[in-house]
Amino acid sequence: MTTNVGSFDRILRIVLALVFAGLYFSGTVTGTVGLVLVILGAVFLLTAVLGWCGLYTIFGISTCPVKK
Repeated sequence: MTTNVGSFDRILRIVLALVFAGLYFSGTVTGTVGLVLVILGAVFLLTAVLGWCGLYTIFGISTCPVKK
């Protein structure tokens, strides 16, 4: 697994995961939409921690700076 998620992308994913969790656990967003946000937030958090995104690999995208 090659890192394909850059620093800014990681920070953005973590912030979004925290926002989604906050919306769900505060009761602002509930039901199916709330569960979808929690799952999406968990995926964002996991990809930020790992530094690898499967969809980026499929589409050939990389936000990580090229290492020389």
